[in-house]
Amino acid sequence: MPDKTVKRAWRARRRTRLVPFCKRGNLIKEDREIEPMRRVNTLTIFRNHPVFSKLPKASIEQLGTYLTKRKIQRGTAIFRKGDAGSELIAVLSGNVKISAPGADGREAVLNLIREGEIFGEIALLDGGPRTADAVAMSDCELMVIERREFTALLREHPELAFKVIEILCARLRQTSEQVEDLMFLDLPTRLAKAVSRLVDEAGGTWPRKISITQRELSQLIGMSRESTNKQLRSWAQAGWIRLERGCIVVLRPDALARGA
Repeated sequence: MPDKTVKRAWRARRRTRLVPFCKRGNLIKEDREIEPMRRVNTLTIFRNHPVFSKLPKASIEQLGTYLTKRKIQRGTAIFRKGDAGSELIAVLSGNVKISAPGADGREAVLNLIREGEIFGEIALLDGGPRTADAVAMSDCELMVIERREFTALLREHPELAFKVIEILCARLRQTSEQVEDLMFLDLPTRLAKAVSRLVDEAGGTWPRKISITQRELSQLIGMSRESTNKQLRSWAQAGWIRLERGCIVVLRPDALARGA
């Protein structure tokens, strides 16, 4: 009887175990054996994903055998700049911040990755180290595929490579636009443009809420938190937005669009 009890406990431990997400990250729960219903839901997400939707059904099923699901808590470092880049990551739920740390402790927010998007593609494709930090802005559920499996999939389906190239080009355009904004736009215009873009990406009915702190927003536009807070409070007094803890509710998108 004791032997059977030990074996059952050992099997349960194998099915769900705690592993480190990255060298500096917190411990997370990794579900290597996804329940059938949850696995179907995951494959449905990938069938509807703009990158993977053109793949044949058999390839989607094959992709599902390579995927690892990971749940992480808000504030967890998914990877850091300079870490080995061996995984492509898709966000099933939650938001992830991509940022570059400065020598003085400040950071520049380069991108915000939301549900349905992928990240980590640069290091995955060229085999080099990570070019930025990735930190969970909220509790997240992620799907991860290793480089060796994904590159094999690219060789089998060249059209998938073009989709990844489209994502890289779109992010390069966005980075170029951010640099132009930093050089040529004043604070109100830069902030209005950033909030308008985030609220468009959020979608849904009005009024729309975007989950971002004032500090993160200031890092996104390259301004101090104090200056950003002052401008946001001015818009709140004018009835354009409503400030809530950890988020901004946009009430007058037309007014923000004129400011951008």
